[in-house]
Amino acid sequence: MTAAGVRRQCLASAPRGFADLLAIELRSFGADDVRERGTAVSFTGDLGVAYRACLESRVASRIYVELARLDASDEAAVYAALLALPWEQHIDPAHSIACEWSGRHPAISNTHFGTLRLKDAICDALRARVGARPDVSTERPGVQVHAHAQGTLITVSIDLAGEGLHRRGYRTEAGEAPLRENVAAGILLRAGWPALAREGAELLDPLCGAGTLVIEAALIAADIAPNLWRDYFGLQRWKQHDAALWERLVESARQRADTGLAQWQARSVAAGAPLLRGQDINASTLSHARANAKRAGVADLVHFESRPLRDAAPTRPGTGLLCANPPYGVRLGEVDAARAVHRELGAVLRERFGGWNAAVLTSPELGLELGLRAERVHVVWNGAIECRLLRLRIDAAAVRDLRPSRERRADPALAATPGAVMFANRIAKNLRRLSSWAKREQVSCWRIYDADMPEYSFAIDQYTAADGEPRWLHVQEYAAPRDIPEQDARRRRSEALAALPAATGVPADNIHLRLRRRTQRGEQYEKLDARSHRHVVSEAGLRFEVNFTDYLDTGLFLDHRITRSRLREESPNQRFLNLFGYTGTATVYAAAGGARSSATVDLSRTYLDWAERNLQLNGLAGPLHVQVQADAREWLVQAGRDRAQFDLIFLDPPTFSNSKRMQGVLDVQRDHVELVDACMQLLSPAGLLLFSTNLQKFRLDASLAARYALHDISRATLPPDFARNARIHQCFELRHA
Repeated sequence: MTAAGVRRQCLASAPRGFADLLAIELRSFGADDVRERGTAVSFTGDLGVAYRACLESRVASRIYVELARLDASDEAAVYAALLALPWEQHIDPAHSIACEWSGRHPAISNTHFGTLRLKDAICDALRARVGARPDVSTERPGVQVHAHAQGTLITVSIDLAGEGLHRRGYRTEAGEAPLRENVAAGILLRAGWPALAREGAELLDPLCGAGTLVIEAALIAADIAPNLWRDYFGLQRWKQHDAALWERLVESARQRADTGLAQWQARSVAAGAPLLRGQDINASTLSHARANAKRAGVADLVHFESRPLRDAAPTRPGTGLLCANPPYGVRLGEVDAARAVHRELGAVLRERFGGWNAAVLTSPELGLELGLRAERVHVVWNGAIECRLLRLRIDAAAVRDLRPSRERRADPALAATPGAVMFANRIAKNLRRLSSWAKREQVSCWRIYDADMPEYSFAIDQYTAADGEPRWLHVQEYAAPRDIPEQDARRRRSEALAALPAATGVPADNIHLRLRRRTQRGEQYEKLDARSHRHVVSEAGLRFEVNFTDYLDTGLFLDHRITRSRLREESPNQRFLNLFGYTGTATVYAAAGGARSSATVDLSRTYLDWAERNLQLNGLAGPLHVQVQADAREWLVQAGRDRAQFDLIFLDPPTFSNSKRMQGVLDVQRDHVELVDACMQLLSPAGLLLFSTNLQKFRLDASLAARYALHDISRATLPPDFARNARIHQCFELRHA
């Protein structure tokens, strides 16, 4: 049997929610032993199967060919086992490599360190055996090597894709809210587009943006392999690459594409109108869509036009598929505008698209605004964003009566329902219990309720203006569990909002509702609106600007009240560093405590300007207190090179961030050791680092306690109004040992 015909153990990854579709694809390519594993599918097959997956899979993200499985219990054993692998059979030192380590190993919990040891083993082995070592490149490497640890078992693989397979090569400009190409393809497959395309059905995306859904629909309809025009694959520099086999598969795909294009062009001519259409009100975005379609080779099959959503309509009688990815949730912009778009889309569907199917990708909260019942709802992910894919059949049975939330909120009769009365009694009880404490400690902004009654799942904070009036309530509703019917969740929300004015004395107009998922990460940095309604409140004799409308959080994290006070106590004559500084509240406390200088580092100019205003509110702004716009991780590296030094450091990173302005992804569980080590390099010999995180399942790496004098002060920094949730944050003191 030739090397190409050898059966190999492989793994294909996919966006969360699409692994079953990937399994179907892999079986069609001839894969055996196909098994779904959450966000991946394992399979066996020869190189032809793996190559077809790279070239033809519409939903795969990566394709890994397994090289070896190792069992190594400590760092030295891991390095030795990796060093012993026959790397000279796979890697030519003349070409670059990239390495990636994932998973959890008893001795290697830091993925960056695991990546370095993998790279070292490969380079040392090749230098010893062939006399040369490869360069390392993260951009289109010659060979990408991946190691995944599951306990002491390590699986080593070659990544045949080299970079994500969603990068088809046709999209160079994606707009503000890009939909990944393989997610778009997965939506179309879920919606039954292949069968509809064979029947000559029409497809419309009325909010098409850069045209990804329409282009992927054209690739499916014309049987064009999604990565046919891609100019880079990780397999091409792999020493076991079978170039002849690859060229045969590519040529076969080209022939199918030529046939499919000709058939669909003829079908469009016969129909007398474009069958694959996208429209968007933004004409400049459509220029990107047309350019993307040209690069994808489907410009003759698709049609884009500048039209508002309200004008969307079929071009002919019969059935079709409307596919849309409207603005949704905290990730994609103004929440009120997003609701309006969903309502308009629902109205357009009801009025003009009877008999059609629809597939709408949206947030878990906004789908109800369509006013249509979905036949199927799928939980899927677009990158790091959890979404809902709603599959709808547009007919009379799908229409639902959905009163706007503002009308329900204004219904005073709901305050007399048993549930609302019970909820109001609990609020009154909490106010009696905590009001004396708040008055004694001069706390004017505090949490009055935190899901005390599971059926009323809200976190409610009361804010009082710096001069004593007015008061506001910031109400965050946790998304209801899936087993709670939608109408029950909506009824309880309405009861709570109706009961709050009488229970708290806060007018309804001063009650601000936000919906957040308990497990969503990094949301405190996401913008929702653009009203710039600012108010000034006080805390511990200091004044802070808050905003109840524009962001998911207000600008003042109330659970850090004691932590900020600790920074104030430690700050006299200290050089203070506030990393991931957000609105600079910790900096204000340190400056008020007598810090001789401070640096507040954040990637957002908006929040740094907010921090400057907070300093100005307290008469503390000046040249010694600077705001630095930078990726905190990159800034730490440069500060280490510059031998910068600080006496007091506050490290409070978001739990997760994948901002387009930063390099890579920040995950506090994965990256906290690296962050803490970098901070400790900047900390003066007698200095203090306070490290805090709001990741409720956070586990501190044990290696930190071995290197530094470390104390867990989580319980000591938990304010009384947050005692219901002892895991609201974790906080640690670190000093040099």
